[in-house]
Amino acid sequence: MPLPPEFHELAKKVNNWGRWGADDERGTLNLITDEVVRRAAASIRTGRRFSLAIPLGEDGPMMGNVPGRPGNPVRRMTTLHFEMSKNPDAAKFSDDVVTMSLQSATHWDSLAHYSYMGKIYNGFPAESTDENGAARCGIDKVGSLVSRGVLLDVARAKSVERLDPGYAITPGDLDAAAKPADVSIESGDVLLVRTGNMGLFLSGERAQYGTGNQPGFGMECPLWFHERDVAAVATDTLAFEVWPPERKDILFPVHLLDLIEMGMQQGQNFNLEELSAACAEDGRYDFFLSATPEPFARGLGGPVAPVAIR
Repeated sequence: MPLPPEFHELAKKVNNWGRWGADDERGTLNLITDEVVRRAAASIRTGRRFSLAIPLGEDGPMMGNVPGRPGNPVRRMTTLHFEMSKNPDAAKFSDDVVTMSLQSATHWDSLAHYSYMGKIYNGFPAESTDENGAARCGIDKVGSLVSRGVLLDVARAKSVERLDPGYAITPGDLDAAAKPADVSIESGDVLLVRTGNMGLFLSGERAQYGTGNQPGFGMECPLWFHERDVAAVATDTLAFEVWPPERKDILFPVHLLDLIEMGMQQGQNFNLEELSAACAEDGRYDFFLSATPEPFARGLGGPVAPVAIR
């Protein structure tokens, strides 16, 4: 089924192909300049740190319902108290290994994660991703990802614990969430958008969090991000965008617009609960954010342990 005209109109408006050169593989992360990082450092007032990651373990949010993904990380021991010598008091060591999807738990998608019409970001051919991984736009091309972070607490702005399942976030919702933050979105910022859905996972309702209808971004949101030159966006849901989709004639339009047309990194399963409470307490919604993914060569995604410093 061909993509609808409305989608193609949005794609033209947010397209960044060639903006940073024909060989660029980092997209909107190019907006994080030295000046942006200095501004980010100035947003640290108290030094209080907030971990935004959820554990990488077998009790993670993956419920085996995504084709091709093996589920949550599986860790096993390979060596246990190996003796370095016959001396009973000598050193011993233990080792383990992990099998996991690179989209497990808290992670960033790489720009090669999705393709359509035979292309990924910047017009590179979809075939640049093969059985060896992503030769173009892999997660290893991200490099260091530190910037000023801004929390847009959509759930709190609507005075709800969490958005309803299947609720599509609109640009108007993002505007409303930015008002209590009393901070303008600037070029190179990384947005963390809270729906409250992570509360389900944290309370032990893994199945409800990982399957079924989910709140998330509607198809008009990428234009809002593009107009403000946002460097990256992460949220506290598994799907990132609304599920089920707003329209039956296109699946994952936000992924296609963000990752392919705009070249903007997407993050999922960020734990924003403690950070949200702290921001609401003192009314400050900007902070220094360190969120560099693990640089898996040719990876289609990368786990990350983000830290917000206020």
